[in-house]
Amino acid sequence: MIELEEILPPARARLAVVVGKGGDVIDVGDAADALDMSRTQTAKILSRWEKQGWLRRVARGKYVPVELELLGAPNVICDPWVMVPALFGPAYVGGRTATEHWGLTDQIFRDIVVCTARPVRKKTVKRHNTVFTLKRVREEMIFGTRRLWRSRSSVLVSDPHRTIIDMLDDPAFGGSIQHAADCFDAYLRSEHRDIGKLVDYADRLGNGAVFKRLGFLAEQQPLAEDLAEEAKLRLTEGYAKLDPAFECERLVTRWRLRVPENWAEIQRQ
Repeated sequence: MIELEEILPPARARLAVVVGKGGDVIDVGDAADALDMSRTQTAKILSRWEKQGWLRRVARGKYVPVELELLGAPNVICDPWVMVPALFGPAYVGGRTATEHWGLTDQIFRDIVVCTARPVRKKTVKRHNTVFTLKRVREEMIFGTRRLWRSRSSVLVSDPHRTIIDMLDDPAFGGSIQHAADCFDAYLRSEHRDIGKLVDYADRLGNGAVFKRLGFLAEQQPLAEDLAEEAKLRLTEGYAKLDPAFECERLVTRWRLRVPENWAEIQRQ
């Protein structure tokens, strides 16, 4: 702090300390520690810096620094993933967003899907011109993830196997069952293919509908016949829908699965 004050005006020196220690997303508490001030004093300073254009508020008590060349621009964060730990942690990026990261799809989605252990009041929130689609998960169910460094932030993303299982657990977060099926096909043909991990993750998740959907899709894939057999061994009672978002009028009894008419046509006879 003393060295900075020797070359910068006091206000600039304080800002430099906060940005230097705060990371990609600055929390009031962390800033208070960096400045050795109370939270109330620090909150007022951060608010003042926001009004002056040095910071942008992305949530209550959360700010991001504005790069000098981006002053005045509506977006100052080049990588919105860096907001995930601060806004939603414990959390991981998953679903259709993770399929883009792992190269399982050519589609580009406008939102970022986040699975969070925090209470979810709204499924969709907008922060700093970025749309986040949220799903609540129990903290003990945060497994099968990889830790990435995005800028100075450590962000969790579901690994390829968990990404597939999550989409079959909730097809809406995969961008529909058709997109989930396409990604499953790409997964089976990729270097990520690991039948054992798929089965293990589905077992740990504990949703019987996952194995019904997984078995139905695997049955259509020559590369996944062993996976279909594993799914048969784990069939639970009752019937599930292939995708709850669609009318599922046809019943595939061997998988205890209700499917739309067009999906019934592809099943093996």
